[in-house]
Amino acid sequence: MPTETPLLKTPRGQIAVATTVMLTFISFWRAAAIVLNDMASSAYYVPGIAEQAVGRAAPWFILGVMLFSYAVRLVYLESTMMFVRGGLYRVVKSAMGGTLAKLSVAALMFDFILTGPISTVSAGIYVMGMVNQILLHFNLHILPADWGAQIIACCIIFYFWRQNILGMEESSSKAMRIMQITSVLVVLLLLWCFYTLLQINWNFPPTDLHLTPHALGWLKDFDFPQTMTAAIVVIGLGHSFLAMSGQETFAQVSREIAYPKLKNLKRAGLIIFFFCLIFTTSVAFFGNMIIPDSVRPQYYDNMLSGIVVHLIGPEPLKMVFQAFVVIVGFLILSGASNTALIGSNALMSRLSEDGVVADWFRKPHKRFGTSYRIIHCIAILQIITILLSRGNVYLLGEAYAFGVVWSFFFQTLAVTVLRYKDKSPREWKFPLNLHLGKLEIPIGLLTTLLILFSIAMANLFTKQVATLSGLAFTVILFIVFLTSEKWLKKRVATPIGLDRFQVEENPEISRATVGCKPHSILVPIIESKDLSHLNAVLETVSTKKQDVVVMTTRLLKGPTVGQGEEEIFSSQEQNLFTKAVNLAEKHGKTIRLVVAASNDTFFSIAQTAFKLDCESIVLRVSAKMAPMQQAKALSEAWDKLPNPNKKDVLVKIWRDGQYILLWRALPPLPEIPRETLRAINYLYRELNPEGTETISRAEIIEMSVERFLKEYQAGQFTWSKEKKKTEEGR
Repeated sequence: MPTETPLLKTPRGQIAVATTVMLTFISFWRAAAIVLNDMASSAYYVPGIAEQAVGRAAPWFILGVMLFSYAVRLVYLESTMMFVRGGLYRVVKSAMGGTLAKLSVAALMFDFILTGPISTVSAGIYVMGMVNQILLHFNLHILPADWGAQIIACCIIFYFWRQNILGMEESSSKAMRIMQITSVLVVLLLLWCFYTLLQINWNFPPTDLHLTPHALGWLKDFDFPQTMTAAIVVIGLGHSFLAMSGQETFAQVSREIAYPKLKNLKRAGLIIFFFCLIFTTSVAFFGNMIIPDSVRPQYYDNMLSGIVVHLIGPEPLKMVFQAFVVIVGFLILSGASNTALIGSNALMSRLSEDGVVADWFRKPHKRFGTSYRIIHCIAILQIITILLSRGNVYLLGEAYAFGVVWSFFFQTLAVTVLRYKDKSPREWKFPLNLHLGKLEIPIGLLTTLLILFSIAMANLFTKQVATLSGLAFTVILFIVFLTSEKWLKKRVATPIGLDRFQVEENPEISRATVGCKPHSILVPIIESKDLSHLNAVLETVSTKKQDVVVMTTRLLKGPTVGQGEEEIFSSQEQNLFTKAVNLAEKHGKTIRLVVAASNDTFFSIAQTAFKLDCESIVLRVSAKMAPMQQAKALSEAWDKLPNPNKKDVLVKIWRDGQYILLWRALPPLPEIPRETLRAINYLYRELNPEGTETISRAEIIEMSVERFLKEYQAGQFTWSKEKKKTEEGR
């Protein structure tokens, strides 16, 4: 019977199995695919948006943005390896407090909510363009492209809404397939475009910097934006900055990247960088060099289709390739809706954990374990945005840029502040750090921060639509967060910062109820302050081959134990499991969670290990018991288990970075020396003189052990190897 945290009451001896939301780890290929479905999709609409603002020099600005994107990705890499869960919100809060954190998240949510609409509407425009081209070929009436694009966009969002309800693994699989097909398109496009350039006269995009009046926004009445080269470059980069959209998803999916975390994050980052650099930049340059200036404006919303139309080659083959471009565009642009749902889902979950929004939002789905209520809200907001904007790609792009640049700025500012505020060792740092004695000057971070601030301020004054809509949404959402947080502090006593768990009570524990394979490792945890023994296990074990089961015992005390129901899963267990899940996510490995109600901690551990057929039990050294006492207590509990066919289990005691004791709970029977066997046989013959067995060899051994036990308990027995050698010599 599933229930939700923080309280579960069950009869004594009952077992509760807990699962948490989003503990499904993915490979770096899948993580890169999820980010690329957002970031690489911008190649379909960014070149046209940028050229409308900065003219024919747009490809050079896009190239600059794509090169700079690697620096921004390194910022996210450092913040991720600090493992401040929740990406932007937790990083900014740790560095500069809750107020700025909520403000930065409000801007990021604006980004996420617009990611789906701009990408899916663009996909709809490509599809409607191809449909209308076919209708014109057969002299039929064309369909209204704007309404058709909006309907297609809503259908795409609905599809990925359903996939995210099913779980992230299903969604990342779709993203992976989309990127495989897109890679084929990129290769074919590059080859055909290079062939076309060999057949025509072409020139590189001009390098003269000239901004259109529309690109200047509120600065159009000033002279310096058109006369100062630095100002022109910053403004131009601001209008092309949308090419970097999707970067923020890298932080959101980093929580789910499998072990080894740092190595896989670097791999994913490089894949994302090179793919986007080649794809987005190539579309911008080829569109400028192949499509004539006179007709290029009509392809601003579908630049790739314009490139295909003007390629050199057989018309039937171009029509087939055009269909392929549209199909791939539909897939990758619609995939951006998936990444937006994943990113916003993770972000809202962190806000809920921190008590900013109600815990109601992240209640796990009864069947799939996903936070379906958050997914519902984001999908509805995206559909409303599509309808309100009427599918205007340029309008959506202008507004979208606001959230992108400001979320990057807040992230970089927070990481820079944490360099001085938190001096704990880091697994990885942004490069270019100057050391002057004990002072560290993060030159690389500061340079990145300065560039982002310049672009953000330029966009604030030149993108009128983005500024007005972005500020309005950010302020409204910030007020909602602030009000919600104050209300929750007054009304709700739920602990802050704890994961939401789906808890299912069971009459008895088994591998089926826990979902683990035989020969697993059992790691009992008692307090959240020190989980070093769990960390040691996760560092060495491969959870693909061997499961790790984390358990805690709810110790039942008092005269009412066993009478009625007992509390088995409270905020204490929730806190323990939250810390365990955090640690598992840091290593990119999966764990199983079990809590047992018992009046004997060691017996519950032994019974759990036996029922799950565990290979070993890893304990942290106790503050109340010596390591040998822990091992003996667990061994005694193992002996008390009623099943006579139980196997041996290895007990490991961890302290100060090493295993200080290895103990067999049920060691195998030793080989009996030949002289001892002769003595047993001698006694057997002497005690059965008539030839009828009145006492067996087993009974002789049993009586000898019982006599030995009585002497030992009475203090009449002492043992030393020297004494044994003396007696053997006699």
